[in-house]
Amino acid sequence: MGDLALLTRNAEESLPAEEVRAVANSPVGKRAYVGYEPSGVLHLGHMLTANKLIDLQNAGMDVVVLLADVHAYLNGKGTFDEIRDTAEQMRDQFVAYGLDESSTEFVLGSKFQFDDDYVLDLNALALETTLNRAQRAMADIQGGETATVAHVMYPLMQALDIEYLDLDLAVGGLDQRKVHMLQRDMLPAIGYTARPAIHTPILADLTTGIGKMSSSTNPVTGGESLTISFEDDTATLQEKVENIFFPPERDPVFEDYYEPTNYGLEPAEATLHNPGLQLFEYHVFPRFESVVVDRPDEYGGDVEYDSYEALADAVESGDLHPADAKSALATYLDDLIAPGRAQLE
Repeated sequence: MGDLALLTRNAEESLPAEEVRAVANSPVGKRAYVGYEPSGVLHLGHMLTANKLIDLQNAGMDVVVLLADVHAYLNGKGTFDEIRDTAEQMRDQFVAYGLDESSTEFVLGSKFQFDDDYVLDLNALALETTLNRAQRAMADIQGGETATVAHVMYPLMQALDIEYLDLDLAVGGLDQRKVHMLQRDMLPAIGYTARPAIHTPILADLTTGIGKMSSSTNPVTGGESLTISFEDDTATLQEKVENIFFPPERDPVFEDYYEPTNYGLEPAEATLHNPGLQLFEYHVFPRFESVVVDRPDEYGGDVEYDSYEALADAVESGDLHPADAKSALATYLDDLIAPGRAQLE
């Protein structure tokens, strides 16, 4: 796999594509980052972007993990002491998950975000940015419904971090797109160069396939979301996987499973996903060369798939029953989180 293919594998978008291609043409020694609010135990959302960081490391890039303690404080996630204790725990979990420690730099935001030059640049950026623009950038990621002044500072700091961490590429989920667009527009306004970004998909709610996966409640249905984390033992993980919505189609039709009006959705908004296949695509196959599904002989015996497309084709054709696919999914997810689980213990 070429460097560009590795950098953009399973990415929702490259922004802009030509600048990401330029990074891919000479990736060795270049620096990419993801910022995470220290929030406790790693879960599937963290693991998805971590998979992309592992791809970048395999392409020869250096990786920066920003453990964003100041951002977490601004987003109401606890005291600095609590947040920093959590950050140290998360650092160890990322290493256990598979990030190459020799080419990963872990940085607390508070190590540079209180420096005089940073604060002066933050004020300069605030002078150039409208209130509406800052609020729009934060809308997808703020905790709670009421915007505060802290929520306006948050995306400006994210934009400035990209300069102060000396980065060539920013990585984040699609919910970070507005922030990365803000840095592309506003960093040049204070004399700095904008950087390209790669965005990973937002996985669907695991139980329903409606809306996005969350560690709290589903934003569409209002019900409790199902998530998988390093805290789950094997039995718990298997039980959770059993409850994942896994229809026999890549792109299930909403009306075949739900009534849109029950969720206050217009027909055009009623998009349904297959979270079971998404987990194979974005979590399992990036880390395993092939997947073996164990089946009794009377149901066709064991079968091996060397790509996501082959497995998804088998599900859609009826050659692989979703129940058998779930059994394999639980096994491979358990292998992925086992080192992190051991680290927690």
